[in-house]
Amino acid sequence: MSLDGFIAGPNDSPELPLGEGGERLFEWYSSGETEYELPGTDMVFKISPQSADLLREVERTMGAFVTGRRTFDIANGWGGRPPLGVPTFVVTHTVPEEWAGEGSPFTFVTDGVEGAVEQAKRAAGDRGVAVGAASIAQQCIEAGLLDEIHVNLVPVLLGGGVRLFEHLGTAPIRLEGPRVVEAPGVTHLTFHVVKEG
Repeated sequence: MSLDGFIAGPNDSPELPLGEGGERLFEWYSSGETEYELPGTDMVFKISPQSADLLREVERTMGAFVTGRRTFDIANGWGGRPPLGVPTFVVTHTVPEEWAGEGSPFTFVTDGVEGAVEQAKRAAGDRGVAVGAASIAQQCIEAGLLDEIHVNLVPVLLGGGVRLFEHLGTAPIRLEGPRVVEAPGVTHLTFHVVKEG
């Protein structure tokens, strides 16, 4: 996320997945010496040892992934290979025919974010569920479904694009932390969400 709160630049699309200027948010993925293989893909990043340790820790504890249809479409379905190598649930209003059916690496959920998280929890067993996509994260925060918020804060101001924390209602959301892991080009922040009542 940029310092001004964006996870993609303006005008993101399948042709420009990170939007205008959004590639700056991921420069830290190629600016280090330590190889990190993204689970479920052939992608290998060269990152700092601090970032590699953190990502490996997250990978060990994650059992399922929930994302939104817009992110799925912009990523062109990740070429049929979920990016984290775990069961992936896509919140959508309509199931894309080309991805439906037996053997699909994705489960499409049409009854909302709560249903997707519930299915993902069952698939994850005793491991955690990661949530990706701004809209899905916002809906999970509003519904009280998140226990932690992880932000990879990059020292750049994008000035526009897709905001991570928007449409959260008017009630304050209390956080504890952060746990901070400093690395070249990125600061990894982890906050615990305080559940009220």
